[in-house]
Amino acid sequence: MQKLVDRLISLSAIIGTSGLIFVVLVIVIDVIGRNFGMPLYGAQDLVTMTMVLIVFGGMALCDRRGGHIVVDIFETTFPAALNRTIDIFSALLGVAIFVLIAVTVYQSAKLSVMLHLSTNLLNLPNAWFQYALCVLSLVGALTMGLRALRLIWRDDPQPTGEKEPL
Repeated sequence: MQKLVDRLISLSAIIGTSGLIFVVLVIVIDVIGRNFGMPLYGAQDLVTMTMVLIVFGGMALCDRRGGHIVVDIFETTFPAALNRTIDIFSALLGVAIFVLIAVTVYQSAKLSVMLHLSTNLLNLPNAWFQYALCVLSLVGALTMGLRALRLIWRDDPQPTGEKEPL
């Protein structure tokens, strides 16, 4: 199961990275075009929709590597069992939030299909990006759920290393 999840995490990270590279190229082409009086038509549509892939594509990898922001003000004063319980609760709360995001956006995507909603200039269907957001949210929820299970079954809070203070 862990290998499958790691592959899904890698795939979502590749999607997010590809989106980032694409956005950088679009912005560079648009800036150069503006300099010559010919901006890239639909650049805003492309950047706006690709941001969904960038943000949610990297979410599962961020969770897997323990990269989320951690507020550890009271961590040294709490007993280890309470810290572990808080970590488990946080992971389960993350699962709930990302599943709710996926469900809500899925319902919105169905409306987008029914109403034929698309971007302003390029007429890219909104539903494509909404469905991608659903899938990437579920990968993130799966990653957080596995982190919660690892915390429940084992004592090590971070499977890939220790938490780094910010």
